[in-house]
Order: sequence, then structure tokens, then C-alpha cells
Amino acid sequence: MAWLFKTEPNECSIDDIAAAKTGVIWEGVRNYQARNFLRDQVQNGDLVLIHHSSCKQIGLAGLAKVTATAIADPSQFQPESPYYDAKASAERWPWYAVKVEFVEKFKKIITLTDLRNQTALADMQLLRKGNRLSVMPLTKQEMDLVLFLTKA
Repeated sequence: MAWLFKTEPNECSIDDIAAAKTGVIWEGVRNYQARNFLRDQVQNGDLVLIHHSSCKQIGLAGLAKVTATAIADPSQFQPESPYYDAKASAERWPWYAVKVEFVEKFKKIITLTDLRNQTALADMQLLRKGNRLSVMPLTKQEMDLVLFLTKA
């Protein structure tokens, strides 16, 4: 399966993932639907498009691969973290994370306009109005077309 993970590059960019030789823990997801994807469906070896948001150049910045799944999100236990959850404990924790490793940085950002110009991507979840999920599944066709666009 393939995924799209949204991130603000000042928190975790494709460059940060590339710099982390052993990968990064994808943490801080605080939406139950996105959490359920991380907990129940994301698998080792899955490819992930990294989407930079809330920044100057919004769009798909690169590719990562999942290397560990359904782990406790460490930020929920850290009182200094903006993702701290006072109800979380070592025995009962509500928030999950995965670990990702760098695969590739795209030569250029693939913008939302670039994606919308592809009629085959009309149903892509990222392009739907009001979509704010930080973790979303991709079809094989969507992933293949996006990867084709990165080579164009």
C-alpha cells in the first residue's frame, strides 16, 4: 500500500528525513482517523509521499519508506511537547507513530495545481475540499502517476 503524510517542514521536512540516517519517528498525529491508519493499516515497506504544508512551497517534496509500525507516539508522554497527552501512560496510550526512512527528494515540489491538472487524480483524497487529514491512503494508480510526474 502507499500513503501520503502531510507535514509542516519546520517540524519534519524531507530534508530532515534524509539527514536522519536511521529514519525518523512520524509522531504528533492527533486525529483519530489518521491515528487508526497508523495503528491498523500502515505496514513495513509501504511507500510514503511526503507533502509539505503550511509553508512557502506547498506540495509533494519526496518519498519515504515505512520501517516500523504501530509504535507508541513518544510525544504523548513528553510534557514539554505540543502533542503531550496527560491521559497517556505506558500501559494505555492512545496515540501511535511509525518510523520512516528517506528514499528520494523530488527535483521539484509537485504542487496541488500540478496534481489537479491530472484528470486521473480527480478522486485523490488530498485534492478533496476540506480534507485536513495528515495521513491518507493512496491507490496504486495515484502513486504511480505521482511518481511519473516526478520524472517529467
